[in-house]
Amino acid sequence: MPDELVHLEVADAVATVTLDSEHNRNALSRQLVTELGERLSAADADADVKAVLVRSAGTVFCSGADLSEAADGGMVDGARAIVALQRQIATAGKPVVVELGGPVRAGGVGIVGAADIVVAAESVTFALTEVRLGLAPAVISLSLLAKLSPRAASDVFLTGRTFGAAEAEQMGLVTRSVPDDELPGAVHGVLEDLTKGYPQGLRETKSLLNHDLVARIDALGDDVAAQSARLFGSDEARGAMLAFLASRKK
Repeated sequence: MPDELVHLEVADAVATVTLDSEHNRNALSRQLVTELGERLSAADADADVKAVLVRSAGTVFCSGADLSEAADGGMVDGARAIVALQRQIATAGKPVVVELGGPVRAGGVGIVGAADIVVAAESVTFALTEVRLGLAPAVISLSLLAKLSPRAASDVFLTGRTFGAAEAEQMGLVTRSVPDDELPGAVHGVLEDLTKGYPQGLRETKSLLNHDLVARIDALGDDVAAQSARLFGSDEARGAMLAFLASRKK
């Protein structure tokens, strides 16, 4: 069996889910996405857990799709899995908090978009680089278009530019950005507040907040998954991905 890429620890009514696939910068490989879903399910089923924290080991939160897998084969199942992951986060009975201590790229931003509360260090950067690989942020648009203003979405989706945590906060992607050395304390404060809530109150309030997002995922999930798979399988995208992978080996 391959080494575990996602860890789960429970303490003080908080389930901490840690992405730990440093060899590929926590890319959304089949194994990582599967394990992340399993850990989230276990946390949601645990009666002793009131809140879930998703964080990363290493210096990168998530680098997006695993391009080595995408370049080798179709992405039909992979695209559907990312749709399902966003829905799982949005419909979980426990609030999901994301702690960002490192950069987030492409598909990884979908985890951020689906989460309930996101706290980021000021040094963290984001980029939706799909257009630069002949792709589109199709499946993650499900959660991101529910968070971003139309103008902000057009900007970062079309340009693929890198932007920082302060700007991400302004556009609604991040709940708050804090100085890097204050990140652990800020996250602890959020979790401490959440664990003061009653499970029913947290569950029903989250359901109210995410009603429209879940409806959007259910209505459009199959279509954007098919669009994503088509784009990943195109000659233009495959050529761009292979060129990018080759450039990283130099």
